[in-house]
Amino acid sequence: MSTAPAARATRAPTTPPPLAPPLPGLLTLSATAFTAVLTELLPAGLLPRMGTGLGVSEGRIGFLVTLYAGASFLSAIPLTALLRGLPRRGVLVGALTGLALADAVTALSSSYVLTCAARLLAGAMGGTLWAMLAGYGARLVPPERRGRAIATVLAGITAALSLGVPLGTALADAVGWRPAFAALAVLALLLTGCALRYVPDFPGEPGSGRLPLRRIAVLPGLRPVLSVTLLLLLGHQAMYTFLVPFAAHRGFGRAGAALFVFGASTVAGIWLAGLLADRHPRAALLTALALIAVVLAALGAAGRAPVVLLAAVALWGVAFGGAPTLIQTALVDVSGPEHADVATALQATVYNVGISAGSLVGGVVLEGAGAGALPWTSLPLVIGAAAVVWTGRKRAFPVRRGMR
Repeated sequence: MSTAPAARATRAPTTPPPLAPPLPGLLTLSATAFTAVLTELLPAGLLPRMGTGLGVSEGRIGFLVTLYAGASFLSAIPLTALLRGLPRRGVLVGALTGLALADAVTALSSSYVLTCAARLLAGAMGGTLWAMLAGYGARLVPPERRGRAIATVLAGITAALSLGVPLGTALADAVGWRPAFAALAVLALLLTGCALRYVPDFPGEPGSGRLPLRRIAVLPGLRPVLSVTLLLLLGHQAMYTFLVPFAAHRGFGRAGAALFVFGASTVAGIWLAGLLADRHPRAALLTALALIAVVLAALGAAGRAPVVLLAAVALWGVAFGGAPTLIQTALVDVSGPEHADVATALQATVYNVGISAGSLVGGVVLEGAGAGALPWTSLPLVIGAAAVVWTGRKRAFPVRRGMR
């Protein structure tokens, strides 16, 4: 009897061909991130108009951004822990519906107190979404495409920062701030329909096999990833928050141009991270952190030259634009997609701590030592983040993915 068929069978491929990325689902998640960020930040561009409409000062309108951030910070972990057993698409649709309701109430409200309540609801929904979006995107693709999927989802953040806020402010200039928030409510409702059509459902974690929160927090490799998140955000925010006074201190009077260059460069950073996160995540993250360190040193030593300042800010935008995707990919690899929601909720809390504390540190340095000391304050923190990545080659940031 011939054994050729059996031999041919043993030579058949053992792994299926790579699947095409589910682009509509990933774009839905990316648009959800866009909507959440724009809901959070839009009041900052509408201070005079909203203040007049609600009969309060601009400072109290600015507090609406703080309320959103605070609610997101405080709710991310408890709401994620509470909802982790529910089907994932149901949680996504519920959070989008809550976001639409909050934006609709903001558009219609003439009461500052009611608007504050709507912002608290929006922040809680935003915290829920932040905890699940990257992990959800990672579950839509095979593991070898996880980094690119996460980059696609997180691109919604950059789009909101670089395009959404200016366009939302322009819309408010043209038709009023209430229609701008009404448009956000409509967008969130449209996204619920897109989620039901394009985003596959996944079951929640079964109660019998569900890891307690404290055990997820101590998963091998998770603490180094959270440490890198904290150190990078501390260093970045201490400098970026006060880029305008730093540019003025260096004699560069067009700080708006520097901010635009940074924002535009982050788009290139996210694109590069999507290309590299699946193949060379460790090397790409180390390169990004090294670039940020070089930028900070250049700003501190030679930032008075306009060409140096703008070139440094452009490199900074590329490096920082890619870093969150690379860190998030490491986080999902460490936790596994099944625990990514809780791990991301922990990271979101650390992220917000880094933003708040970094801005505080930068403000203290600015008041005490002056703007020229800001790059040298941030530099050791970024070097510390790179050192954690370098030493975390066994668990958190392996040389090759799959070596954990």
